[in-house]
Amino acid sequence: MVTALKAWHTTFTFHKPLFASLHSISASLFSTHVAKRVGTHSGTFHCDEALACSLLRLSKHFSGADIVRTRDPKLLKSLDAVVDVGGVYDPLRHRYDHHQRGFDQVFGHGFTTKLSSAGLVYKHFGLEIIAKVLQLDEVHPHVHQLYPAIYRNFIEAIDAVDNGVNQYDVNEPPKYVINTCLPSRIKRLNLDWRDSDQSSDKENQAFHQAMALAGGEFLESLNYYAKSWLPARSIVMECIAARETVDSSGEIIKLSQSCPWKLHIHELEEEMKINPSIKYVLYPDDRSENWRLQAVAISPVRFESRKPLPYLWRGLENDKLSEIDGIPGCTFVHMSGFIGGNRSYDGALAMARASLKA
Repeated sequence: MVTALKAWHTTFTFHKPLFASLHSISASLFSTHVAKRVGTHSGTFHCDEALACSLLRLSKHFSGADIVRTRDPKLLKSLDAVVDVGGVYDPLRHRYDHHQRGFDQVFGHGFTTKLSSAGLVYKHFGLEIIAKVLQLDEVHPHVHQLYPAIYRNFIEAIDAVDNGVNQYDVNEPPKYVINTCLPSRIKRLNLDWRDSDQSSDKENQAFHQAMALAGGEFLESLNYYAKSWLPARSIVMECIAARETVDSSGEIIKLSQSCPWKLHIHELEEEMKINPSIKYVLYPDDRSENWRLQAVAISPVRFESRKPLPYLWRGLENDKLSEIDGIPGCTFVHMSGFIGGNRSYDGALAMARASLKA
């Protein structure tokens, strides 16, 4: 684990000054001092073309390009790139529309969601943009690890929403509505029907706000996955490899420090061909000297645990819990059984072992 951390910091010693300047990188997206012109449709805008335009302006070829919003076929034909309009997908001519009949492009790498203009631009320029922002070569392994991760955790949802892909394969309506996602927030930036000024200038101004929002969130996402997600992956991988030194079952792992591990467990289990699957993760509580044990979820998008902590422990705390489970130092077990705590590592390990046998 120490080796993984040292290797990470050696490779990314530039991160602190680089990401301190992300604001200036984002601001440069919207300068208009170059001749390249990127076209998209006028009228009501959506998240996918706002992000697609922002991504193109982060690329070398279209850095700071002017944005032209029009539906005039002749004008669109004269532009250097066109996204989300025109009925053509042709990367050689930088045409990135997805509305035409027969379009079935996906990102690849195991993903099956139909691409929007955002996904199309990311598919062709994502590696270059990640390398540029992180100041790495495109062939660097970290760039290639981040490329599908950013798609999975940021771009794919935008593609799915724009193409009307339901998140779950059910016929029942959702139990609640989420309107705080990026596509919903960008939708609200469109001109209100009651505004007296419905001019194209006002509309274009709103679209540039949408571009700023989409581009800024992309950079924030890249910042997180480069600085936090990727180094945590190395830590979790080493802990999984050493799992049998924690418990002979191989179903319990120990993290020497708290880090974002949930996004990595399932992916690494598949890559490392782990069997049996990991049931519990032990890690120090970053708010105290106690230790936590957490049950691994059945999938990255589900709350249910593979093996929750025992029913009789749930909702109990401190001495009452220790009396029931016979393990000293217990602090709590959540009502759902997905997490518990102990004052020591040995106590947390004893709770995990007892839970495995329960």
